Amino acid sequence: MKLATLKMANARCVVGVDDTTPQMRYADLTAIDSNLPGCLKTLLASEEGLKSAQSAYETAMEKSQFVDGELLAPIPNPGKVICIGLNYRDHAEETGAEIPTEPVCFSKFPSAVIGPGEAIVLPKVSQQVDYEAELVVVIGKRMKNATRENARMCIAGYMNGNDVSARDWQKGRPGGQWLLGKTPDTFAPTGPFLVTAEEIPEPETLSVRLRLNGETMQDGSTRELIFGIDELIVYLSQLVTLEPGDLIFTGTPPGVGMARKPPVFLKDGDRTEVEIEGLGVLANPIRQES
Repeated sequence: MKLATLKMANARCVVGVDDTTPQMRYADLTAIDSNLPGCLKTLLASEEGLKSAQSAYETAMEKSQFVDGELLAPIPNPGKVICIGLNYRDHAEETGAEIPTEPVCFSKFPSAVIGPGEAIVLPKVSQQVDYEAELVVVIGKRMKNATRENARMCIAGYMNGNDVSARDWQKGRPGGQWLLGKTPDTFAPTGPFLVTAEEIPEPETLSVRLRLNGETMQDGSTRELIFGIDELIVYLSQLVTLEPGDLIFTGTPPGVGMARKPPVFLKDGDRTEVEIEGLGVLANPIRQES
């Protein structure tokens, strides 16, 4: 099942997504089950939330109960956005970094999260803004001290993400300003929808691509992850309680702009597209801060 957050005239709601037609259709789940919350994070936190959504989606499809609106980030208000750096061996090598022996972790503020079609805004104070296509894990159940055996029980699903990075802040400031370089407003595009875990049984076999103005810049696979999804959940949850709606950006494959010769950084009028196998396409325009 594919779930999205849709903005309509006077409200936003959770919808089921039918992407089998040329124009995506949005199944109105609350028209079928008025008890379903309008917030996807709240739905995930409900004991039977996904099961109820699945039932409502099937009925809505049978009755052709569709609505129109604007797609937002699937989880517009995550509690935590945790990111993993240098998690593809070939990406670490292209940046001249040592291969990590344990996950390299940082975070973004929830205010960085935007959805499909929203503009990535280039801050006035940065001239080296880069793209990073990433598989994003969406947490669906509370988890602390996970084991390799139960780690995936807390996963609700997966979606595309773009770990936009201001390299001249991340690396060019005294001591390296990883947080400030990674979390400017709009620097965490996600979407266009969340694909539930049962539809992606092998998340570590997915192709990951990013196109810049139609040109493929990154073309990798989650097969190359240094630390797999189970390992990441185990590692993080030994210190941090993972909650429904939390996001984990799992790292990016090679081809980032700063590693190219000459470097390629985002500029006003550009357009990025992140496409991960089975997860649709996340497209965002680039706009210079005025």
